[in-house]
Amino acid sequence: MEGPVCLVGNGADGQLEVMEEALGILRGVAQPVVVVAIVGLYRTGKSYLMNSLAGKQRGFSLGSTVQSHTKGIWMWCLPHPRRAGHTLVLLDTEGLGDVEKGDTKNDVWIFALAVLLSSTLVYNSKGTIDQYAMEQLHFVAELTEHIKVKAQGGADAEEDTEFVRFFPSFVWAVRDFTLELRLEGQLVAEDEYLEHALALRKGNSKKVMDYNLPRQCIRSFFPTRKCFVFVQPASRQEMGQLDSLPTSALDPHFLEQTRRFCDYVFQCSNVKTVKGGIPVNGRRFGSLVQSYVGTIRSGQVPCLDNAVTAMAASENEAALREALAHYAAGMGGLRLPAELGQLSAAHGTCEAEALRLFMQRSFKDEEQGFQKQLVAGIMERYANVLAENEAVSEQTCRVLLEELSAAMQQKLSAGLYSQPGGYQAYDRDQNQVVENYRAKPNKGVKAEEALEQFLASKKAEAEAVLKADNLLTEAEKHVAEEQQKAEMLEQQRKVAEEKQLQTEQLLRDQERSHQEHVQQLEAKVAEELASARQEAERALQSKLTEQEAMLQKGFAEKARLMEDEISGLRREISSASRSGSLSGLLGTIREGLRAVANVSAYLTSRRQSGKGTSNPGKTPTPK
Repeated sequence: MEGPVCLVGNGADGQLEVMEEALGILRGVAQPVVVVAIVGLYRTGKSYLMNSLAGKQRGFSLGSTVQSHTKGIWMWCLPHPRRAGHTLVLLDTEGLGDVEKGDTKNDVWIFALAVLLSSTLVYNSKGTIDQYAMEQLHFVAELTEHIKVKAQGGADAEEDTEFVRFFPSFVWAVRDFTLELRLEGQLVAEDEYLEHALALRKGNSKKVMDYNLPRQCIRSFFPTRKCFVFVQPASRQEMGQLDSLPTSALDPHFLEQTRRFCDYVFQCSNVKTVKGGIPVNGRRFGSLVQSYVGTIRSGQVPCLDNAVTAMAASENEAALREALAHYAAGMGGLRLPAELGQLSAAHGTCEAEALRLFMQRSFKDEEQGFQKQLVAGIMERYANVLAENEAVSEQTCRVLLEELSAAMQQKLSAGLYSQPGGYQAYDRDQNQVVENYRAKPNKGVKAEEALEQFLASKKAEAEAVLKADNLLTEAEKHVAEEQQKAEMLEQQRKVAEEKQLQTEQLLRDQERSHQEHVQQLEAKVAEELASARQEAERALQSKLTEQEAMLQKGFAEKARLMEDEISGLRREISSASRSGSLSGLLGTIREGLRAVANVSAYLTSRRQSGKGTSNPGKTPTPK
């Protein structure tokens, strides 16, 4: 992207709306995204930090007056400077507390969206982290009223404990910091300064509870927290021209602090994930934005479960269409008629490729519903190709036999076979037709059956020629008749053998297809379980760190109350690590996939119902 575009703005009705231009850009981003959002009071220099992350002096509008320049949420997609194959998505948000808006509800939703959409959330403030700064961060305490994790049930307390699993890392950027980082006479690091500011007070009075609330929320909701302090970058007179000042005009300490901040964000910001540890790419990110904003516009509270369900349905439908289109395109390029072995090899290759495409894009495919549709769709298309191949083979063989037997028809019409010794000439010519027919390549799967039908159609003709041949004795005619029957039986045997070999090949295709689906599904399920386990492990580590901090500060009761959450996470991790549950799940899935993957039965059903062949290149809309 050349520069930022508006992702979420305010429509004519005053409500939030998603911008189509931004969605179009996101649809083109197939890479995993690392999303960094910045929030804070208006006119606190948020945009400058985001431009620094973009490696640009200009980009997000800085402004030089007391008016807020950024409205809504603006997005800038860039190649990640440290991670190949990843896209860095920067979100600059409308300043909170803008007096011109007069609508605090808008601030709440902007803050909530920044939390929901980012993998790293930067909170930008000025001066120091004091009680006033904490009071300005009241939006954190209000998140429980504006974000839901589960679609069904769950008390508020249960919802709160889930936030740490899905919330972004938290970075507090303190701008224009003029104090010395010193506590009780000792120099401290920036993170220690933040931890001191987030320390809880003991007591149960309303004053103490109000004091602790924003601090407790930050400690409980965000899995990690980090602090950076920045000196003022330039003189007060020059602050309005930051985007045009040369680097040499900025305070060297500020430049070093900015460099450390950018290094940390690039190094430590994770790929955006959703519930279950599922990584998000540009398409999925756009779906999340639409889901959350749509829910807010409807007057409801954004729900992580619902957003992921909607995103999964959209992605899985798209994955199904993409996979079936890939299979149809691959099989549609075959030259017919072809031998079944050729079709089988092409089918195996195209199916494996289509399945890989499906697995790469799909996720949370409940009960493998979409994968079963893929199995059925590929089966139907393969059967259509087989049926069309049979039809083309049959037509090819019929035309070939007509061409090869044309000379015999001319002799028959001329009465040459009606003369004494005519049957011997007829039999010799017919054998030559069969020999020439067998020598012709590329006849396809109906070669023997077409020959059987041809010989059967000539039976009455051959009998008439034999009967009219006065040169042969009755005994010789009887021998000739028996030979005709033997030849016909031999041809029928070859037809039966041809059909048996084809049936066996289709059964091998079915088993190979089943094994391919199960093998790729096993890898997919294992990957999703590993992602969910990692998500739980990160949450557990965060809870253990917080519990240890509570014990060290003398909050034994708070630490004890965290034990149920910690035990639950440990059980979840243990369950996700056991192979027994995975094998049980896969056993059920195997049977479900096998039930729909029967090409032979489907093809037989098509023949019996007298269906015509359909175009194998056509990709119907999935059910």
